[in-house]
Amino acid sequence: MKLEEEIANIKEKLRELEERLLKLERLLTETNFDKPKKKISVKEFILQKHPKGDVQRTLTVGYYLEKYEDFLSFNVKDLERAFREAVEIVPQNIPEKVRKNIGKGHMMEAEEKKEGLKAYILTTSGEKFIENNFKEERQNGQ
Repeated sequence: MKLEEEIANIKEKLRELEERLLKLERLLTETNFDKPKKKISVKEFILQKHPKGDVQRTLTVGYYLEKYEDFLSFNVKDLERAFREAVEIVPQNIPEKVRKNIGKGHMMEAEEKKEGLKAYILTTSGEKFIENNFKEERQNGQ
């Protein structure tokens, strides 16, 4: 009888566990983890980051396009469009601002053109520069 009681207890525990798993599965299917998150506007992002000068503003907008608009790359027209959408003064000679970011290692030219124009992407150091509020990361404890 002892063995039969143990088997009955094990079966009851298995039934309870199965019931709990079914409840969890139902909860997971009812919960929508893919709910769209509130999106930040390009203007809000610029205001949060406080870029100084047109070179940093251009980098900030490029970061926004990649991270919040899911652009694989962006061109000068995309940058200009985003500045206008933000109701920000469009920097004069955006290609020069991009070249300066490239010179600093914050951007690089993408492999493929976009809409017939040169396209650009942020480098890892460019992303970190934005994420660290325009402070270069120190390497090797320097």
